Amino acid sequence: MNVAADSRAASRVLAISTTAFTLLFAVWLMFGVLGKPIRAELGLTASQMYWLGAAAVLAGSLLRLPLGILAERIGGRRVMIGLLMWTTVPCLLVAWAHSFYHLLGLALLFGISGNAFSVGVAWNAAWSPPERKGFALGIFGAGNVGASVTKLLAPLLISLAPAAGWFGGMIPGGWRAVPIIYAILLVVMTIIVWLRTPSQDRTPGYGRPLASMLVPLRETRVWRFGLYYVVVFGAYVAWSLWLPSFYQEVYGCTLGMAAFLTALFIFPASLLRPLGGWLSDRYGARPVTYAAFLSMLILSLPLMLSGPRDLHLPLFAVSTLVILVGVGMGIGKASVYRYIPDYFPADVGAVGGLVGTLGALGGVVLLPTFGIMEKSGLRTSAFAALALLIGICILWLHVIVVGIRQERDRKARMIALMAEEAQADADERARLAARAARLGLPGPNVEPPPQKNIKNTSPTPAFVPAI
Repeated sequence: MNVAADSRAASRVLAISTTAFTLLFAVWLMFGVLGKPIRAELGLTASQMYWLGAAAVLAGSLLRLPLGILAERIGGRRVMIGLLMWTTVPCLLVAWAHSFYHLLGLALLFGISGNAFSVGVAWNAAWSPPERKGFALGIFGAGNVGASVTKLLAPLLISLAPAAGWFGGMIPGGWRAVPIIYAILLVVMTIIVWLRTPSQDRTPGYGRPLASMLVPLRETRVWRFGLYYVVVFGAYVAWSLWLPSFYQEVYGCTLGMAAFLTALFIFPASLLRPLGGWLSDRYGARPVTYAAFLSMLILSLPLMLSGPRDLHLPLFAVSTLVILVGVGMGIGKASVYRYIPDYFPADVGAVGGLVGTLGALGGVVLLPTFGIMEKSGLRTSAFAALALLIGICILWLHVIVVGIRQERDRKARMIALMAEEAQADADERARLAARAARLGLPGPNVEPPPQKNIKNTSPTPAFVPAI
């Protein structure tokens, strides 16, 4: 494949994988906006709704590492097609669920769609040139905007679909129409991926022993990247599911308005990911991540303190601050993932899979944590939890940066000391050479004349003792 054809194929992989990921992400988090009508129809508690969301997030977390490795070994195209096909059936069956446990089981099944991220990262990393990896991964990661698709379209579809359904109720209406439409789109997307992406896929991990692909996971650095990703992605997922109920219960917003305000947070948190990738390509992942964390911490503090009555912020102020936090998350997601091809160019699938797993599992833990904290009276629990996490990450990142600077300074001092010693040695040799020249003697760098070769007639001893 020539350079031009290779570039076209890489662009096609990026465009189609991003579209597929957007759809799968929308399916993964659909309970975030469907939760209210589901709870009203089935009489579920707030705790049960939290667990439904957490179950989908959990299922979309645990397989990121193995699916990322699998994509490197057999190709991202095959794994993405399999994931689309798998998600279709449980997504469709949600429309006929009538109990909490039925929905819980289906959430664990269709929630596997969330693992599409690590598949797409490995797929695009295999096709993108090194100088554009950050930008390409940022474009693909913008598929997180699929959460906004659900937030914006689901209320409209619910209002348009007749409550009694179609064909005498054979096809349900209301909120149940949403998973049916998603299932149809999943089938269409499967066909597009099958027909329009290169059949001769790239498999950088083909033939490599599995043990060698897992070696980088022993490094502390990988787990640190995972904690960073909890802040920019795990918290993003948890907020996407939590914010609609927050806006409705605290500010009395309608479902449509709460979904719209949540979508305003999701858009920058997703669509600015390419900008974060471009900035990381240009300035490096570390300074961009540092800036994103600091800005998010500053913005989270007034949100965290807005709970008490005397500090209660108006809806406009809170929603604006939430949107700005989303800006930091969008840029930070790309900068955190830009670390991976820099440090582990041959293991993007494995390392990216683990980092993605840790980030998504953070969302699983955060969502029920919000509910527990709210029971204690802290209605701004999501903001407080994020501020605490960011503080920990900034502290750890600062320690790393200080260590890097100290190591750099130590090496600079060693180089300077070696240069001084070399200069002193050169000066001493020059002084000795000048003195030898005055005395008519050979200089210190002049070798003495060779001695005459005198034949030794005495026998050579078998052993000469060391002196």
